[in-house]
Amino acid sequence: MRSSYREEDVTLLLKDITGLVKPQPTEERERLIQSGRHYSEMLPIEYVPTQKYMEVYSEALDKYARPTALAVGRLSDKIIQTKGRAVVIVSLARAGIPIGILVKRYIRQKYQLDVPHYAISIIKGRGIDDNAMKYLLERYQPQQLLFLDGWIGKGAILNELRKDIEAYEGVSSDIAVVADPANVTELCGTHDDILIPSSCLNCTVSGLVSRTFLRNDIIGPDDFHGAVYYGELADSDLSYEFINAIERCFGIDDTLAESCQSQDLSEKSAVSGYGIDDVRALAEAFDVDDINLIKPGIGETTRVLLRRVPWKVLVDEKYRDNPELSHIVRLAEEKSVPIEYYPLKHYKCCGIIRKLAET
Repeated sequence: MRSSYREEDVTLLLKDITGLVKPQPTEERERLIQSGRHYSEMLPIEYVPTQKYMEVYSEALDKYARPTALAVGRLSDKIIQTKGRAVVIVSLARAGIPIGILVKRYIRQKYQLDVPHYAISIIKGRGIDDNAMKYLLERYQPQQLLFLDGWIGKGAILNELRKDIEAYEGVSSDIAVVADPANVTELCGTHDDILIPSSCLNCTVSGLVSRTFLRNDIIGPDDFHGAVYYGELADSDLSYEFINAIERCFGIDDTLAESCQSQDLSEKSAVSGYGIDDVRALAEAFDVDDINLIKPGIGETTRVLLRRVPWKVLVDEKYRDNPELSHIVRLAEEKSVPIEYYPLKHYKCCGIIRKLAET
């Protein structure tokens, strides 16, 4: 699979389907999803950021590179402590890929280890890529593999992983993430709902690769899951700008942690309970009959605004005017999506998708 990432940073176990699938407009795709079509059978038209939004992204990268680096460092230390020096990082495409590259680089810098790093597809409701798993298990011991993603929203992908991984004896269903506000894994950099700047953009911060695709007229029984390479966006590619900005903030001693104390980004214990409790309460409060339409956390709220049809965005009152949410406020303004202030326990914000059947 082509990407703008270097071969030494990641191996993408994906089928290149560039030119084989026509991306669809957001509203058309949303109607199909809500009428029963699986999201993995379609690709969205990639959001082209406005100049104002890119200014907000640049500010976010400047401001939140250090706390992101701190969380990546904590996560990397936990990975070595938990899995040992023979670990193989298996990033979940595509949000996990830039984080996997950062973890690989941090481990190399601190532990003088060059850990293998692959990216594979897992699709909610369709499962993990079996051909990619077979590829990995032909080369490594099951206990070496560790799945990695960017963040956890309410835990849907983790539940999918736990279900799927039973088919692969000896492979752990643990998932490593930078941020786990849902409070479902200890293998995380933080339980705080932090802004990971890569969540602000789509393919232009993810190696120019689309989200993964699975449809049997294009993906054969022996193929990896598919993805598109957006080579025409090469001039807008910020993938390594993001990685380099975070890597420059890596600290191998305590100086990085100390620098983040003033921003209240010290590692804190998780809020009691689970993020899914917040989601169920929101479903009841806002009369949403499908919790799949509720996307909590900074990363998931951003995704709703970038590639779904939002109904509204909820922001916890404590984070009104918080610069960490500036890109969300900007996207909501661009798309005329109302922002409502509402108490949230585990998250700073939440996106709710519009139910199109009622419009």
